[in-house]
Amino acid sequence: MASDEWVSASAPYVAPRHNGASDAWTEESAKHGQQGGQKLTFAGEISAPAEVTESLGVPEGTVVVVRKRVITLDDEPIELTDTYYPAAIAAGTALAEPRKIKGGAVTLLTQLGHNPDRVHEDITARMPSEAERAALRLSDRDPVLILRRTTTDKEGDPIQVDLMTMPARGRRLNYEMQVNR
Repeated sequence: MASDEWVSASAPYVAPRHNGASDAWTEESAKHGQQGGQKLTFAGEISAPAEVTESLGVPEGTVVVVRKRVITLDDEPIELTDTYYPAAIAAGTALAEPRKIKGGAVTLLTQLGHNPDRVHEDITARMPSEAERAALRLSDRDPVLILRRTTTDKEGDPIQVDLMTMPARGRRLNYEMQVNR
Protein backbone atom coordinates (compact mmCIF):
# COMPACT_ATOMS: atom_id res chain seq x y z
CA MET A 1 0.00 0.00 0.00
CA ALA A 2 1.15 3.53 -0.69
CA SER A 3 0.80 4.63 2.94
CA ASP A 4 1.10 2.87 6.29
CA GLU A 5 -2.62 3.02 6.93
CA TRP A 6 -5.69 2.48 4.78
CA VAL A 7 -8.92 3.96 6.10
CA SER A 8 -11.95 2.15 4.79
CA ALA A 9 -15.61 3.13 5.09
CA SER A 10 -18.33 0.56 4.47
CA ALA A 11 -21.07 2.79 3.07
CA PRO A 12 -19.96 2.73 -0.61
CA TYR A 13 -19.90 -1.08 -0.56
CA VAL A 14 -23.51 -1.55 0.51
CA ALA A 15 -25.20 0.94 -1.82
CA PRO A 16 -26.26 0.18 -5.39
CA ARG A 17 -24.16 1.85 -8.09
CA HIS A 18 -25.57 4.04 -10.88
CA ASN A 19 -25.59 2.73 -14.45
CA GLY A 20 -22.12 2.50 -15.95
CA ALA A 21 -20.31 2.95 -12.61
CA SER A 22 -17.42 0.71 -11.74
CA ASP A 23 -17.47 -1.31 -8.53
CA ALA A 24 -16.84 0.48 -5.21
CA TRP A 25 -13.35 -0.99 -4.70
CA THR A 26 -12.08 0.08 -8.13
CA GLU A 27 -13.41 3.57 -7.48
CA GLU A 28 -12.03 3.83 -3.92
CA SER A 29 -8.54 2.64 -4.86
CA ALA A 30 -8.41 5.01 -7.85
CA LYS A 31 -9.11 7.94 -5.48
CA HIS A 32 -5.90 6.91 -3.68
CA GLY A 33 -3.99 6.81 -6.96
CA GLN A 34 -3.78 3.03 -6.93
CA GLN A 35 -5.28 0.13 -8.86
CA GLY A 36 -7.80 -2.05 -7.07
CA GLY A 37 -8.79 -5.38 -8.44
CA GLN A 38 -10.32 -8.67 -7.54
CA LYS A 39 -9.85 -12.22 -8.65
CA LEU A 40 -12.91 -14.42 -8.49
CA THR A 41 -11.75 -17.83 -7.27
CA PHE A 42 -15.17 -19.51 -7.04
CA ALA A 43 -18.84 -18.79 -7.73
CA GLY A 44 -21.63 -21.29 -7.29
CA GLU A 45 -23.75 -23.26 -4.88
CA ILE A 46 -22.39 -24.83 -1.68
CA SER A 47 -23.71 -26.01 1.68
CA ALA A 48 -23.89 -23.04 4.05
CA PRO A 49 -20.97 -23.04 6.49
CA ALA A 50 -21.77 -22.70 10.19
CA GLU A 51 -20.25 -19.21 10.36
CA VAL A 52 -22.94 -17.75 8.07
CA THR A 53 -26.03 -19.82 8.86
CA GLU A 54 -27.15 -17.63 11.75
CA SER A 55 -26.65 -14.45 9.72
CA LEU A 56 -28.62 -15.87 6.78
CA GLY A 57 -31.23 -17.39 9.07
CA VAL A 58 -30.87 -20.87 7.56
CA PRO A 59 -30.02 -24.27 9.05
CA GLU A 60 -26.45 -25.52 8.68
CA GLY A 61 -26.00 -27.33 5.39
CA THR A 62 -28.66 -25.34 3.51
CA VAL A 63 -27.61 -24.69 -0.10
CA VAL A 64 -26.50 -21.09 -0.67
CA VAL A 65 -24.69 -19.23 -3.42
CA VAL A 66 -21.18 -17.98 -2.66
CA ARG A 67 -18.73 -15.75 -4.51
CA LYS A 68 -15.12 -16.09 -3.27
CA ARG A 69 -12.66 -13.38 -4.21
CA VAL A 70 -9.10 -12.24 -3.56
CA ILE A 71 -9.09 -8.45 -3.37
CA THR A 72 -5.91 -6.80 -4.64
CA LEU A 73 -4.29 -3.39 -4.49
CA ASP A 74 -1.64 -2.75 -7.14
CA ASP A 75 -1.66 -6.51 -7.82
CA GLU A 76 -0.93 -7.40 -4.16
CA PRO A 77 -3.50 -9.48 -2.23
CA ILE A 78 -4.96 -7.46 0.64
CA GLU A 79 -8.25 -9.17 1.49
CA LEU A 80 -10.14 -12.43 1.09
CA THR A 81 -13.87 -11.89 0.65
CA ASP A 82 -16.51 -14.60 0.57
CA THR A 83 -20.05 -13.35 -0.11
CA TYR A 84 -23.03 -15.60 0.59
CA TYR A 85 -26.58 -15.27 -0.75
CA PRO A 86 -29.74 -17.28 -0.08
CA ALA A 87 -30.24 -19.66 -3.02
CA ALA A 88 -33.81 -18.39 -3.44
CA ILE A 89 -32.31 -15.00 -4.36
CA ALA A 90 -29.14 -15.91 -6.22
CA ALA A 91 -29.44 -19.37 -7.81
CA GLY A 92 -29.71 -19.09 -11.58
CA THR A 93 -28.50 -15.46 -11.62
CA ALA A 94 -25.14 -13.89 -12.46
CA LEU A 95 -24.32 -14.09 -8.74
CA ALA A 96 -23.84 -17.85 -9.18
CA GLU A 97 -21.69 -17.49 -12.29
CA PRO A 98 -17.88 -17.24 -12.33
CA ARG A 99 -17.71 -13.80 -13.92
CA LYS A 100 -17.47 -10.16 -12.89
CA ILE A 101 -20.76 -8.36 -12.31
CA LYS A 102 -20.88 -4.90 -13.87
CA GLY A 103 -21.54 -2.35 -11.13
CA GLY A 104 -21.13 -4.98 -8.43
CA ALA A 105 -23.36 -7.52 -6.74
CA VAL A 106 -25.35 -5.00 -4.67
CA THR A 107 -26.43 -3.28 -7.87
CA LEU A 108 -27.53 -6.63 -9.32
CA LEU A 109 -29.42 -7.52 -6.12
CA THR A 110 -31.31 -4.22 -6.44
CA GLN A 111 -32.10 -4.92 -10.09
CA LEU A 112 -33.45 -8.31 -8.99
CA GLY A 113 -35.78 -6.56 -6.51
CA HIS A 114 -33.74 -7.17 -3.34
CA ASN A 115 -33.00 -3.69 -2.04
CA PRO A 116 -30.50 -3.37 0.81
CA ASP A 117 -31.98 -1.55 3.79
CA ARG A 118 -29.97 -2.34 6.90
CA VAL A 119 -26.37 -3.44 7.45
CA HIS A 120 -24.88 -5.05 10.55
CA GLU A 121 -21.11 -5.46 10.82
CA ASP A 122 -19.25 -7.55 13.36
CA ILE A 123 -15.45 -7.36 13.57
CA THR A 124 -13.11 -9.78 15.32
CA ALA A 125 -9.37 -10.37 15.26
CA ARG A 126 -7.46 -13.66 15.21
CA MET A 127 -4.41 -15.33 13.81
CA PRO A 128 -4.86 -16.47 10.20
CA SER A 129 -5.13 -20.04 9.04
CA GLU A 130 -2.23 -21.38 6.97
CA ALA A 131 -4.28 -20.93 3.78
CA GLU A 132 -5.12 -17.32 4.69
CA ARG A 133 -1.51 -16.61 5.62
CA ALA A 134 -0.32 -17.92 2.25
CA ALA A 135 -3.01 -16.14 0.22
CA LEU A 136 -2.38 -12.80 1.94
CA ARG A 137 1.41 -13.28 2.10
CA LEU A 138 1.56 -12.78 5.87
CA SER A 139 4.21 -13.72 8.38
CA ASP A 140 3.42 -16.16 11.17
CA ARG A 141 3.09 -13.17 13.55
CA ASP A 142 0.56 -11.12 11.53
CA PRO A 143 -3.03 -11.19 12.86
CA VAL A 144 -6.07 -10.66 10.64
CA LEU A 145 -9.34 -8.83 11.08
CA ILE A 146 -12.53 -10.66 10.21
CA LEU A 147 -15.41 -8.44 9.20
CA ARG A 148 -18.81 -10.12 8.90
CA ARG A 149 -21.33 -7.86 7.18
CA THR A 150 -24.99 -8.90 7.04
CA THR A 151 -27.26 -6.92 4.71
CA THR A 152 -31.03 -7.18 5.09
CA ASP A 153 -33.97 -5.81 3.12
CA LYS A 154 -36.85 -3.67 4.45
CA GLU A 155 -38.60 -6.77 5.77
CA GLY A 156 -35.48 -7.68 7.76
CA ASP A 157 -34.70 -10.70 5.58
CA PRO A 158 -30.99 -11.29 4.95
CA ILE A 159 -30.00 -10.87 1.31
CA GLN A 160 -26.20 -11.01 1.62
CA VAL A 161 -23.51 -11.99 4.12
CA ASP A 162 -19.88 -11.02 3.51
CA LEU A 163 -16.95 -12.59 5.37
CA MET A 164 -13.84 -10.49 4.83
CA THR A 165 -10.39 -11.49 6.06
CA MET A 166 -7.76 -8.75 6.00
CA PRO A 167 -4.36 -8.09 7.54
CA ALA A 168 -4.78 -6.07 10.75
CA ARG A 169 -1.59 -4.08 10.24
CA GLY A 170 -2.18 -0.79 8.48
CA ARG A 171 -5.97 -1.10 8.63
CA ARG A 172 -8.42 1.27 10.22
CA LEU A 173 -12.14 0.79 9.76
CA ASN A 174 -14.16 3.99 9.80
CA TYR A 175 -17.88 4.19 10.60
CA GLU A 176 -20.19 7.13 10.32
CA MET A 177 -23.84 6.80 11.28
CA GLN A 178 -26.78 9.12 11.37
CA VAL A 179 -29.06 8.63 14.32
CA ASN A 180 -32.73 9.22 13.52
CA ARG A 181 -34.35 11.71 15.86
